[in-house]
Amino acid sequence: MIVDCHCHAGLGDGLTGPWDTEARLGRYLPRAAAAGIDRVVLFPAFHSDYAVANREVARIVARRPDRFYGFAFVHAERDRGRVAALVAEAVQEHGFCGIKVHRHDARITREICEVARAFALPVLYDVMGEVSVVELLAREYPDVSFVIPHLGSFSDDWRAQHALIDHLERHPNVHTDSSGVRRFDLLVEAVQRAGPEKLLYGSDGPWLHPGVELGKVRLLGLDPADERLVLGGNFLRLIASVRTEPDRALPSRAVAAGRPAPEDPWAGEQFPGD
Repeated sequence: MIVDCHCHAGLGDGLTGPWDTEARLGRYLPRAAAAGIDRVVLFPAFHSDYAVANREVARIVARRPDRFYGFAFVHAERDRGRVAALVAEAVQEHGFCGIKVHRHDARITREICEVARAFALPVLYDVMGEVSVVELLAREYPDVSFVIPHLGSFSDDWRAQHALIDHLERHPNVHTDSSGVRRFDLLVEAVQRAGPEKLLYGSDGPWLHPGVELGKVRLLGLDPADERLVLGGNFLRLIASVRTEPDRALPSRAVAAGRPAPEDPWAGEQFPGD
């Protein structure tokens, strides 16, 4: 089974670019079918209210539950204090099997990680090149599976992508997807150093062509068993233990609206040499 683990769906309301305007599947789905893709993981485009956006994706998933999986998109800052409720609705009412977070919105939080742990949900977190946070996530939440898409950076950021390979190699709970990675040899190195069980096929559809992105995985030249892991087996393993009921108390801390995102207190600090 081939599973595209990274595809957006539905309408955004930002109107600044395709990423927060529209993620229509009309052209994507025929392309995916032609490429032999069996199932697709859907999450919303950027939106000002992810409760609304997640429900729109849920309606798409409900029309073809044999074809689609759903991930709940969460805004780490706007949704503070209600992440548990949003995720519980997505899992219990809509059958979603993961959480999506993007640093473009806000950096990931303990609240999100704790909810993911309670439901045994994988977290797909786009770090936008801020790869250092992966060390903290992996160590603080060793029982949560993290997928860092684009090998750490959708931009052509060799430093970030190469740095992520080290985290993939060292941390059992850190994975990546292949979507949008321009430097093919970095995908080769990731598999060689971390193993095929750490890489998931993803397209970043509907904006990137799923067949083109699938071709990169085919060109890795993996043996059939390892290729099957990348193309679907790894994703299915990550969602195999998802719970519809949490196994522990969910975070319920009240957080003041508009609380600023935490900052690195040493950002830009200059330390003189000897």
